[in-house]
Amino acid sequence: MPDISTIFLFALASLALTASPGPDMMLVAARSAAQGRLAGLATYLGVAVGSLCHALAMALGLSQLFLAVPLAYDFVRYAGAAYLLFLAWQALMARHVACEVGAQRRRTMAVMFRQGFLSNILNPKVALFFLALFPQFVNPEAGSVAVQILVLALVLNVVGFFVNGAVILAASRARAFLSGNGGFRRISNYLLATVFAGLAARLALDGQR
Repeated sequence: MPDISTIFLFALASLALTASPGPDMMLVAARSAAQGRLAGLATYLGVAVGSLCHALAMALGLSQLFLAVPLAYDFVRYAGAAYLLFLAWQALMARHVACEVGAQRRRTMAVMFRQGFLSNILNPKVALFFLALFPQFVNPEAGSVAVQILVLALVLNVVGFFVNGAVILAASRARAFLSGNGGFRRISNYLLATVFAGLAARLALDGQR
């Protein structure tokens, strides 16, 4: 188990990292602006669970696969890019319903969660980022390395929740302010599709760093 000073330092590092605009923040912000606060929150929760899965894979040693077998890295990277392009196409083709209630709303939130989760878990750069960051705060003499990694991942997600929560509130308020504009929904879908397509291009073309 990490000691309090290590957790505090990691929390500060996490704050600096999560406050820097990145793919996850862009996705959460675009989703919040396009479809509201709950959609943004569901997307972030999916991203957070994806991060925990990356941490678990790191604890089990599976993330090392991306360093040892570049083909595996490229396979996951291109699969992630293809999925993001599919989401971009869905956003362009989406038809708005005047009001969503009951089971339809629950289904929509589940879809947002799944999209956030898959966009994170299919990004091998997250695994490499964890491999670069976490070992600096893990002490083999402090107990189970796997437990330390998972605790640090929880700290990262808690900090990320507050940072992305502020992003969700700001983007959803902007949406509420502009919702009186008849063309806003169509524009917001174009924005969402552009974000998905941009993330796909970045993932596909950036290569392994």
